[in-house]
Amino acid sequence: MRQALKLTSAGVGAFALYKAQSSSAPQPKCLAAKRDGVLAFGAAPAGAVGGPFGNPAHDWDYYQKCMVGGILSCGLTHLAVTPLDVTKCRMQTQPELYKGISQGFSLVSKDGALFLGWLPTLLGYSAQGFFKFGFYEIFKDLYSSWVGAEAAYNYRTYVYLTASASAEVIADVALAPFEAVKVRIQTSLPSANFPTSFFPAFSKVAEKGTGEFFKGIYPLWGRQVPYTMVKFSCFEKTVEAFYTYVFTNPKSSYSKTTNLSITFASGYIAGVLCAVVSQPADTLVSKLNQSPGAALGEVIAKAGGIGGLYKGLGMRIIMVGTLTGLQWWIYDAFKTATGIVAAAPVKK
Repeated sequence: MRQALKLTSAGVGAFALYKAQSSSAPQPKCLAAKRDGVLAFGAAPAGAVGGPFGNPAHDWDYYQKCMVGGILSCGLTHLAVTPLDVTKCRMQTQPELYKGISQGFSLVSKDGALFLGWLPTLLGYSAQGFFKFGFYEIFKDLYSSWVGAEAAYNYRTYVYLTASASAEVIADVALAPFEAVKVRIQTSLPSANFPTSFFPAFSKVAEKGTGEFFKGIYPLWGRQVPYTMVKFSCFEKTVEAFYTYVFTNPKSSYSKTTNLSITFASGYIAGVLCAVVSQPADTLVSKLNQSPGAALGEVIAKAGGIGGLYKGLGMRIIMVGTLTGLQWWIYDAFKTATGIVAAAPVKK
């Protein structure tokens, strides 16, 4: 936990230092220039003033809007799929009782538990979305300015990967306490008498110390960092492919409905890959939070080995694919509504 907090403090501190230096230090020589109606990095003309993180097209208002868009994107979508999440978590932690998607969902419904843990879900993933999307945009501009316009374009996939991983490490520290409470609410057996309301459950976990909230941080990073790297890089590349090979006219020539449909389709494709990559760590997070005193090796053995960590994958593909597609749709719709250029390919 201390390492996680130190890492977060270091990341936030680096941003503060960079912002303070940006007012006096020379700005990176890169500029977002429009080509075919699409934003792309190009050489900055003489006297150009850089943005706070190297991209003159992006000021603090832009990043703040991205953070708000992230809150709406992650908070609302995770809240909407809470019934699927409850079913998935119980299939992972009680496979002897919850044996399949339809049967498991039916049992959860009969228990009246479809929206069990909805409040920590909403709060936790809203906090995560704030950092995930907002800091992704910051890191993407910052890293691009460090390597220069040409390298940023030629190696843009690596920019997507490193920017998304950096943002997710910080975002998960914000998510971890809520995730610990949510999973215990959703998976605790009736005999455990664990509270089913957020505030009593939060107090119950806090009785064991602050570290209890962050016990699952490493499996959470193991789940979320690869997930987010795939989510952002695959989304960016899929959008680029759509506009390069299918919708070949300038982006501005298509309606907002068409552009946002491309956004959703790209997000769904990315989400399916995300589910497969992050499934083992997702199962570990559920089982570790269900059994606070268990060691990692013990949990893997009880799950039935590596193969057992993939239980509930079908449900998770449905959940994560839909969720990721909706997240990108909400995020881009919010950006469009607030006057920000939505997701678009980089063209040369």
